[in-house]
Amino acid sequence: MSNDPIRVGVIGAGANTTSKHIPGLQAIDGVEVVSVANRTPASGRRVAQAFSIPTVAEHWSEIIADPEIDAIVIGTWPYMHARLSIAALEAGKHVMCEARMARDASEAHAMLGVAQAHPHLVAQIVPSPFTLGVDITIKRLLAEGFLGDLLAIEVRAGGSFLDKDAPLHWRNDFDLSGFNTMTMGIWYEAILRWAGEAVAVTAMGKTYVKTRRNETGMLKAVRIPEHIDVIADMACGAQLHLQVSTVAGLAGAPEAYLFGSQGTLRFCDGKLTGGRRGDTQLAEISIPAQEKGGWRVEQEFVNAIRGVEQITHTSFEDGVKYMEFTEAALRSASEGHTFTLPL
Repeated sequence: MSNDPIRVGVIGAGANTTSKHIPGLQAIDGVEVVSVANRTPASGRRVAQAFSIPTVAEHWSEIIADPEIDAIVIGTWPYMHARLSIAALEAGKHVMCEARMARDASEAHAMLGVAQAHPHLVAQIVPSPFTLGVDITIKRLLAEGFLGDLLAIEVRAGGSFLDKDAPLHWRNDFDLSGFNTMTMGIWYEAILRWAGEAVAVTAMGKTYVKTRRNETGMLKAVRIPEHIDVIADMACGAQLHLQVSTVAGLAGAPEAYLFGSQGTLRFCDGKLTGGRRGDTQLAEISIPAQEKGGWRVEQEFVNAIRGVEQITHTSFEDGVKYMEFTEAALRSASEGHTFTLPL
């Protein structure tokens, strides 16, 4: 298929889809974004006009059923990801699905099962973007023994004060977001790249504002924590502490530490710093040009369809791992006991 045009349909055209996916795909030779279905036909028409997309579908099923469309970009909220991904794969379409992968681990496993049943089709989850620029360097330093034995991982993501009056965001709506909790899964996906997966998860979380108004002004219960602490035992032998919060005012920029027997690495504000036993402080670590990663999601998707690249950011297999972690963490916080992984 490497010389054939690739015709793409878009289902759900939110901020990431309109800022990244549509323009990214349209910039690639031989790729055409030919149809869009959004939450309403009116919003679909606005997107189509902005990006010169020729067709606006009245319903997402029209895009999946269209025999002229080769690939589907799914930009909806997580509650539709499994349904749309499975339908698209079963219809013979390649799939790029927006993160987070699904609402829960069972949906993620179902998506993976269908993808594995159609190995000739490309299945991609949009990756966690925070650490793309440093991932390769961190993995190399770990392999070279910069840290010695990796002993502990500390991640803290927050910085804002609690907003009691904010309306219900889709990320706070369990019906739309499922077990995905703030940016917890995004950070765990980065940790997966560096150190592999967790084998046991314990968490405690708090929801301070119990109800918020949805877009129609009606009160709805909030089931997603606004502050969560996760402790995990990693398969590599390290212990992970991951804190994600929307109440930690003035906590500073999100940061991640890797602590080893001989050294320390810190990632914050896009920069990597490190030091070894005997140093007095951390120093910036330069990222070699050949190791510096970046956003190339759309290019990887197209290259995989054309058979010249494999999906690495992010595979359905890795998506299942972070969905298992996020579900285990929220269930632990709700039920008060440790969950072993995989679920």
